[in-house]
Amino acid sequence: MASDGDQIIENLRALSGPANANSDVQSLLIRSSSLVSCLKSLNRAANTTTKTKKDETTAARQEMDQSHLGLQNLLYEKRHLEREIEKCRQFASVYQDIPLYTLEEFQGLAPEEARTSEVLEDDHQLMLNRLSFELAERQRLDLRRRELLQAKEELLKQSKANTNTLDGVKGHIDALVKTASEIQKKVDELIQPLSVPENSTAMTIS
Repeated sequence: MASDGDQIIENLRALSGPANANSDVQSLLIRSSSLVSCLKSLNRAANTTTKTKKDETTAARQEMDQSHLGLQNLLYEKRHLEREIEKCRQFASVYQDIPLYTLEEFQGLAPEEARTSEVLEDDHQLMLNRLSFELAERQRLDLRRRELLQAKEELLKQSKANTNTLDGVKGHIDALVKTASEIQKKVDELIQPLSVPENSTAMTIS
């Protein structure tokens, strides 16, 4: 387009040059008008092409900016995930300090579905199953402990009740013994006066 425009301008200059000084004015006007029309057409085409290129450039820039923003978001998410992964790696879980059943004990005590060959080959699932089994066992043992504590409380209550009953019986026996002693004493007091006259009579006869 630029070369065509330059050629048209050169032609216009030639029409206005000394070589055409004596040419027919009407002919020059027609030829110049045609060249000007071509030049305007080229200018409109150039403007249209420029606008199209600007629009394409703007769209490409927006797409590039969007891609850059997306890339920044991905990089931010990547850094965030890397930090979270590092936190997980450094996290000291409480299960590391819990004395678990050994693997052999787990294989011997755990339900069959918790120790299949697939589970034993998956370290992560194996640890989850071991922790789950450990929790179930501790809950079972805690329930048994509470049952035994309750039974102990019942036995202590029964023992206390038996002790109270025994103390009551002992008190009754002590009271009976005391009463029997008092009765024996009174009987002895009654028997003693009766035996004295007999002795006196015996002495008189002799």
